[in-house]
Amino acid sequence: MKPHTIIFIGPQGSGKGTQIERLVTRLKEVDPTRKIVDIQTGRRFRALAAKQENYTERSVSKTIDTGALQPLFLSAVLWGDAFLHHVDPECHLLIDGFPRTVPEAVVLESAFSFYARSPVTVVFLEVPEEEVRTRMKLRARKDDTDDAIEERLTWYREHTLPVVEYYEKRPDTVMIRIDGTKDIDAVATDVATELGV
Repeated sequence: MKPHTIIFIGPQGSGKGTQIERLVTRLKEVDPTRKIVDIQTGRRFRALAAKQENYTERSVSKTIDTGALQPLFLSAVLWGDAFLHHVDPECHLLIDGFPRTVPEAVVLESAFSFYARSPVTVVFLEVPEEEVRTRMKLRARKDDTDDAIEERLTWYREHTLPVVEYYEKRPDTVMIRIDGTKDIDAVATDVATELGV
């Protein structure tokens, strides 16, 4: 099996993190000797906020429970650091939480080039906004207030959906559209089937 480079894109609450966990399990079964690198910027932001030892960590800690979007430079620093320490041309690479904008996707291109990551597969989990609102309210996180949810959906619509268009036009890219409204197991099966794993 050749190394996979897979970007998961979808609104918050679409199940990207859960599906990455399922895919990691599946890849370990079918390609047990290959390293798997799973970069989720949300998880990295939460780890940063937990420290509260310097200005950056304290500032992220203050805003992470409000639903405020973290600065793009910090997102790039976090995923860039993960690339620096863990990524090579031969590992499976799974990405969630970035790129959030087309400019960030352009920055990511330089990383893909440096680490010889080609081709790229985008798994686009499609979930209607009403379903996203329901899911985020059900998970009962502190940052899932009505205003925060609407702010995130607006951001996603205006900034992240254009990233999908960017990847649809990108050479050496496979776009996989998945119905994210199905149950977790069905979505996982669809993802694995489309990826051929």
